[in-house]
Amino acid sequence: MLAATLQCSSAKHGCDRGVSRAQDAPLFFKKTGGFRMALHWQVLCLLFFSAGASASLPPPDWGQRQLGLPAAWQWHLGREDIVVAVIDTGMDSQHADLRDNLWTNPGETGLDAQGRDKSTNGIDDDGNGFVDDVHGWNFAAGNADIRDRHGHGTHVAGLIAGQRLGVAPKVKIMVLKYYDAKLSDRDHLRNTVAAIRYAVRMNARIINYSGGGLQASSREEEAIREAAARNILFVAAAGNERSNSDILPFYPADYGLPNILSVTAIDSRQRVLASSNYGSRSVDLAAPGENILSTLPGGAYGVMTGTSQATAFASGAAALLLSQEPELRNPAEVIRRLVRSGEAEKALKGKTKHGVRLNVHRALAQKGQPSSTASLEAARFLFK
Repeated sequence: MLAATLQCSSAKHGCDRGVSRAQDAPLFFKKTGGFRMALHWQVLCLLFFSAGASASLPPPDWGQRQLGLPAAWQWHLGREDIVVAVIDTGMDSQHADLRDNLWTNPGETGLDAQGRDKSTNGIDDDGNGFVDDVHGWNFAAGNADIRDRHGHGTHVAGLIAGQRLGVAPKVKIMVLKYYDAKLSDRDHLRNTVAAIRYAVRMNARIINYSGGGLQASSREEEAIREAAARNILFVAAAGNERSNSDILPFYPADYGLPNILSVTAIDSRQRVLASSNYGSRSVDLAAPGENILSTLPGGAYGVMTGTSQATAFASGAAALLLSQEPELRNPAEVIRRLVRSGEAEKALKGKTKHGVRLNVHRALAQKGQPSSTASLEAARFLFK
């Protein structure tokens, strides 16, 4: 049995004022330099579980099961060559549920000509402009330190590829840190653009990004166009401003590029969260986003709420689909498949383009039969 404590906090999380109730948390955000980057830094009451050696993970919440994950894993668990670049606050690379899912840059591993470890020799061994970028890069600090001081990035990564709570537990995570709570005066938009271009250069298949704002950026849009030219899917949060994105666009989700999948968040009754953006012409689909259980720094687990969590689920679903069908190159086709296989909900009519919510099982079951190998191996991933 895990010991659990409820902790509400707003300090260090980009929040304008304190949070007294859990339901208040998603409503607060911070404006930074005209580019509102902290819409996904919603400060939440997190349920932390101290994971002891003999402890078992508590049962997952409704989100993972609504996606049909146990059934979906009979088709596929993901492939190691499918890399999801997570542009966020970093990641706890030592977390038991994530350490095996960390992408490794082959150009920064092994020994150099002098017999030194390339990962720590202080040299840009692969000539990509980044020194010792073994698992990604910290664009906020300009170094290879990808540790998560916030928690958000680790939570998102766990939903994409965590061993017990992630949608695609065998894919790899490229950690691209663009925000650090201790470096709040940095240019977050610049960092975002640089991170996108890094993901493109280093051959990620999917980019997951939960940030954004109301101000469009030609630099950001061009970077996502570059990703589209390389057939990279860009999964973007619709935003947490409780507004209609058809009227008040939220970027980068609303650039209208063919490789962008815009995702909003729903509760267990299939309703768009009061804090989430929506739009019958701007939002592609919905996914679970309320009180979602995932990984946290320090080997912990906790719940968060928002479009960030819904976006991570969608990235994981896309990663599984690409694992099942690696020949599926066109991001627009991946989006079409995820939308076409979604479940129609009355509550979503007029809230998204097609009024559907994500269903990972149905997305994979559109083609082929369950894999006998995956079926046998999936047993250890069934929310133990």
